[in-house]
Amino acid sequence: MSNRKQYSMAPDSAVQLGQFWSARVDALERHLSANTWALAALSVVLIAYPIARIVIRTILHGMVPEVVRTVLDLT
Repeated sequence: MSNRKQYSMAPDSAVQLGQFWSARVDALERHLSANTWALAALSVVLIAYPIARIVIRTILHGMVPEVVRTVLDLT
């Protein structure tokens, strides 16, 4: 039996795949040190912060002129 056949699953075994993946993630979580978790969290923040700033600025820029026009039409 080849290595690939040993780990291949039938298409209808989505539940098995989920359980397999969950077990792997749980094992990973148990073996990571606090420094590794801190490094992962810092990486997520460094990636998400600029993206959030750009998205929030774009949304506000799109909404504020519409709000100002609405207020000016009321007077």
